Amino acid sequence: MQWTLVIPLKPLTRAKSRLADTAADGVRPGLALAFAQDTVAAALACDAVADVAVVTDDEVAGRALAALGARIVPDAPADGLNAALAHGAAVVRDMRPRTPVATLNADLPALRPPELARVLRAAGEFPRAFLADAAALGTTLLAAAPGLELRPSFGADSRARHRASGATEIGLADVDSVRRDVDTGDDLRAALALGVGPHTAAISAGLLIPGT
Repeated sequence: MQWTLVIPLKPLTRAKSRLADTAADGVRPGLALAFAQDTVAAALACDAVADVAVVTDDEVAGRALAALGARIVPDAPADGLNAALAHGAAVVRDMRPRTPVATLNADLPALRPPELARVLRAAGEFPRAFLADAAALGTTLLAAAPGLELRPSFGADSRARHRASGATEIGLADVDSVRRDVDTGDDLRAALALGVGPHTAAISAGLLIPGT
């Protein structure tokens, strides 16, 4: 079974504000783009992934991610993360109606293709399924079988909301790279310890990050 992944990305100038203690205003857009580039590249290298659609209105990010092989879907609703994900899923379902669809966060710079494949294989056992983030409060991946709506409910405490919506929580061990999203300096340190992709590694090398 191969999946279509939908990855949301807000405009880079508004991305990763919680990294203010680690990266200056002028650096954060580049860091957010690097996270997305490494996420998309790893996803496209995963043998369980047929294609990747990135929902974004950021022209710089769109060009960079299209160059990696992602399909760029404009954020037509312009009504927040969950609306963007639902729209992206509808667009790819029009093209591949028989393909299962999963959302994936754009800030997984340590993502490993084999770990992502394990998560997607596990998700394929259920009508809808999700993977909690490393903090066990949020969600990094939400999946739905063909013909079923994703019904995304991302935001604060999305793990509890996705569970309450009837999605099955994926309980795999040793898939840390799929859980390790980056919102804070501590998150970035943890991702660097796992080993990030080349785009994040290059830009992080110029940052003074305590504890690394």
